[in-house]
Amino acid sequence: MQSVFTLVIAGELLALALVLADTGLYPLDWEQLGMVSFLVQWIVLLSAALLCPLRNFLANHSLVLAGFLSFSLILCVSVFVSVCAEWLIDSESGFDAWQVATNLVLTAIFAGIVLRYFYIQQQLRAQEESELKARIQALQSRIRPHFLFNCMNSIVSLIGSDPDRAERVVEDLSDLFRASLAEPGKVPVKHELSLCRQYLSIEQIRLGNRLQVDWQVEELPESVTIPSLLLQPIIENAIYHGIQPRSEGGTVEISANARDNRFTVVVRNPLPKVRDSSGSETIAPSKPGNRVALENIRHRLAAYYGERAVFEARILGDIYETEISYPV
Repeated sequence: MQSVFTLVIAGELLALALVLADTGLYPLDWEQLGMVSFLVQWIVLLSAALLCPLRNFLANHSLVLAGFLSFSLILCVSVFVSVCAEWLIDSESGFDAWQVATNLVLTAIFAGIVLRYFYIQQQLRAQEESELKARIQALQSRIRPHFLFNCMNSIVSLIGSDPDRAERVVEDLSDLFRASLAEPGKVPVKHELSLCRQYLSIEQIRLGNRLQVDWQVEELPESVTIPSLLLQPIIENAIYHGIQPRSEGGTVEISANARDNRFTVVVRNPLPKVRDSSGSETIAPSKPGNRVALENIRHRLAAYYGERAVFEARILGDIYETEISYPV
């Protein structure tokens, strides 16, 4: 729709320029402007209507051939519309071949300019998409699980006592790293939540009863998607910076819903506390690496959704809360 709107505006500006060049600004010949606009818009819209269904066909050929075919089609449309206009509108004054030729030359000039403009625009869009994909891939490649060696130790300890459970941990770890190495893109939210459950099952082996998980996930439509491995690093931070430093452990709360055409997920975890010299408890300072992962997630959301995405990390008393929201 944006391209069609651009074509209509460009066509109308062209018609106005042709009339001004012919009759001047004052007095403006509104009748001639209407006739020229009618002719130009028919050429513009009919050419667009014929080129759109041919996009796949043209994409399978070389750039030179595709450009030549598109240019030739527009010229044929110009001749057809001009001839029809001569017969229907100027039937009393007779058929003017020179007017048809004039329309053809003008169409050739401006069609070349417009086709060149759309080609450059398409090249810029392709370059932006390529740069965006590379940027997202670079951001995703930084988000790697920090628990690999701890996980290996857990597997080693389970091999002798519970080999079946050790096998499940290996399978869960394999799924996590397969997702980490996959091409960046969006996946169904249910798939991302499943990976998070696998990650949490691995961490629960290491932390035992110190780690409790409270899932508050509403029924989500299949169409709701999320950037791959966006939620797992947030849960990992909740465990690494919130649960692990606490000797008594704690509960990680994960809530997700899709309402009013927006998907929202919130992760909460208790903050570790330390005793000062007076014996009172204060919230322990966060580790430096916490902000790095959160900034990566913020950049990925901005790359996919721009300013429509909301990403907030805040401290509410002794609870650390991370919220993500974006349109679906």
